[in-house]
This record gives sequence, C-alpha cells and structure tokens, in this order.
Amino acid sequence: MRYSIMVNSKLCFIYIFEADQLKFTYGGQEMNIQFKKGVLEICVLVLATRGDRYGYELAVKISEKFEVAVGSVYPLLNRLTQDGYFSTYLKESNEGPPRKYYQLTQEGWSHMRRLIAEWESFTQAVNEIVEEGLKP
Repeated sequence: MRYSIMVNSKLCFIYIFEADQLKFTYGGQEMNIQFKKGVLEICVLVLATRGDRYGYELAVKISEKFEVAVGSVYPLLNRLTQDGYFSTYLKESNEGPPRKYYQLTQEGWSHMRRLIAEWESFTQAVNEIVEEGLKP
C-alpha cells in the first residue's frame, strides 16, 4: 500500500520512518527523513497480514518499494513483539540457521487498523493543505 499527494501535477510520495538512521528513496532520489514517524511500522504490520514472515524477508519486501536498511527492521520487530502485536516462533531453514518468524496477533491487527486510519486522516489533511497552498 502506497500513499501519495499531488504537487504541481507531479506525484510525490510521502514515507514516514521509525529510526533516524533510515534512508528513504523513491525513484532514485533521497527522501526527506523528517516526515512523521510511522510508515515503516505500518508496512511491517500490513506485510504480516499475508502470513508469518521473518525479519530479513520483511526488509527485502519493503526495500522493493523504497530503500531501507535491513538492520532497522529488527528493533521495530522487537518493540512490536514486546507490545504484544506479534508472536514469534523459530522454524528450521534449508539456507542456514533457524529463522525467527513473526505472526500478527489480534492486538496487532487492531493496532494496524488504527495506524492506517490515522495515516489516512493525516495524508488527507496534508493533501488539503498542499492543494490550498498551491491554488493560484
């Protein structure tokens, strides 16, 4: 899921981040990392709705849309697990050591829905401000 705003008929993507060390890019250009925190958390939660995932898999999937450091996903996963939004289990891997899988809990589903509702409200407000500000 990707959210956007229109500025002078050019599509501009807004991505929000969890940690200051993240580098967000889209279309080869670095994004402003001062946007409100949150989009990485939303992305991780939404991707987990499609089934249990391991950390590296989530980071790679997110990186297909925008650049994110693989190591930045793990602290977020740990926090979300401690908050009760994920449960975890180990599963053997043919490609190395066992992998830690993250499974979205009922609390995680509720939290994800709240974040998405907040995000939609936030982006709608930003879109309105941008549209008003760019009117001739």
